[in-house]
Amino acid sequence: MQIQSFTFNPFDENTYIVYDETKECVIIDPGCYMDEEKKELVAFIDEKKLSPVILLNTHCHVDHIFGNKFLFEKYGLLPVCHRLELKLLDAAGEYSKQWGIFLDPSPKPEKFLEEGDLVQFGNSSFEILFTPGHSPGSICFYNSKEKNLIGGDVLFQMSIGRTDLPGGHHQTLLDSISKKLYTLPADVKVFPGHGPTTTIGFEKMYNPFLKEP
Repeated sequence: MQIQSFTFNPFDENTYIVYDETKECVIIDPGCYMDEEKKELVAFIDEKKLSPVILLNTHCHVDHIFGNKFLFEKYGLLPVCHRLELKLLDAAGEYSKQWGIFLDPSPKPEKFLEEGDLVQFGNSSFEILFTPGHSPGSICFYNSKEKNLIGGDVLFQMSIGRTDLPGGHHQTLLDSISKKLYTLPADVKVFPGHGPTTTIGFEKMYNPFLKEP
């Protein structure tokens, strides 16, 4: 499993392409907003001769879905997310106006993911962890074999996701981290929605928002 990251849009959001030796790939949280960002994403896919098969959203805040419509038009992929994110997806256009940013409306999902589901592509898969708090239906994508976690805006290096946005709840987020993420092996690498990668072990030791006793 190979994970390629891109940092896109005015919010410095991390977009991920994950692929393996079969060349099938999933695109997670496409934040590509500017034309140059869209070209960069497509250029990487073309260079590696990848075949995009799934478009995934960890959650549906505007900075994580800017590219949903573009990827649907380019590759015919509808977004896949948790059902509880539909309200955020529907309201994303109005929220984007508050930031003075135009959002191409995202197409609607036809499939949804729940805790314990598997997302399969090529010879690889992700298990779904339901981790609400930053948003009502935030999910993480976990590969236990290679110890990789695509975590969205749940856990950051030395920080956690905001809970003052629509649908956020601070204690729910802390519970998601402690019960779903901090129970993973210490050497699991976390690929967050913003900022640098980290590990579960590092955050358990040093994250000031939720340190183990």
